[in-house]
Amino acid sequence: MKNNFSTPGFLWPLLTLVCLVMILTGLRAVLKKTKWGKSDQDKTFFGALFILVIWISLLTVLSRNGFFTDFNKLPPRPALAMLIPLPIIFLIAFSKKGTQLLQTVPSHWLVFMQSFRIIVELLLLFAFMAGKLPVQMTFEGRNFDVITGVLALPVGYVVARKKSYAPKLAIAFNVIGIMLLLNILVIAVLSMPTSIRYFMNEPSNTLVGQFPFILLPGVLVPIAYTMHIFSLRQLLAKQGKVDISRESNQLMSLSQP
Repeated sequence: MKNNFSTPGFLWPLLTLVCLVMILTGLRAVLKKTKWGKSDQDKTFFGALFILVIWISLLTVLSRNGFFTDFNKLPPRPALAMLIPLPIIFLIAFSKKGTQLLQTVPSHWLVFMQSFRIIVELLLLFAFMAGKLPVQMTFEGRNFDVITGVLALPVGYVVARKKSYAPKLAIAFNVIGIMLLLNILVIAVLSMPTSIRYFMNEPSNTLVGQFPFILLPGVLVPIAYTMHIFSLRQLLAKQGKVDISRESNQLMSLSQP
């Protein structure tokens, strides 16, 4: 277990901490821009903080006790860590309060945040070089998720500059990012030592079931798809309002003598 915290192992909790601090700081800033009362703002912020602390604590305890390294049953338990937050994220994105918050969040924040995936891919490469992960889990193999992280910088810049084509570009970016994320998630599952294993090269993908590497499927992957879902929800909602506004203006102009 001690070796898991040697370089680059300790960088996984560090990266996770940095991402969560950025998200919570952004949440606090967005809440202050809403018309909600102070009590509602605090309730939302500390509620999010509480859920994150409980989730990470649960991942830590379970991984320390070998829960996620049992690959005898399907679906693989690290995959469950990825999927459990998904319905909660959808619930938030389409809830009344979640929609109000997303209307306040600067669009480029949700795009720029995806740049953390560059560091994730570098850490995966380090793990492969250390002989702990199979090559297909890196950009030297079949993992092209680093493209999302790299594209997040110029796309976020365009969105921040509010170019006329920025919304469509951001939507395309999110769709590509989701596809690339799904690609590596499928590869990760098919590289695990289960009955559905497809990639038979060694080592098998068991590292993600250990602490601190469980933070990848349990926290960092959910952050990635959360930013995509929130961004698409925000962009499509705004796009719909623009289209409705244009149609209304056209009808009004046609009705005038």
